Amino acid sequence: MKWLTFVLLAILAGLQYKLWLGDGGVWSAARTETSIGQQRVENARLSDRNRALEAEVIDLKKGHEAAEERARSELGMVRKGEVFYRVVEN
Repeated sequence: MKWLTFVLLAILAGLQYKLWLGDGGVWSAARTETSIGQQRVENARLSDRNRALEAEVIDLKKGHEAAEERARSELGMVRKGEVFYRVVEN
């Protein structure tokens, strides 16, 4: 009778190990859920960035206004006859 109890307890311990610590167990599932949540946040951030870049591409394809704005802001370019003023704060 003692052997049977020992064998049943060993089987129960093995099943519990697989349930909690094994592949596809409770801890593994919790880690996977956390990873999925982090990936969803990252996907949302990248989707916002993609929308902004797509809008910028459309602006650049439509006309010269967006290209002129980028040239002015990023390259410091001015049109002929304009005067460039730089305001430096102390």
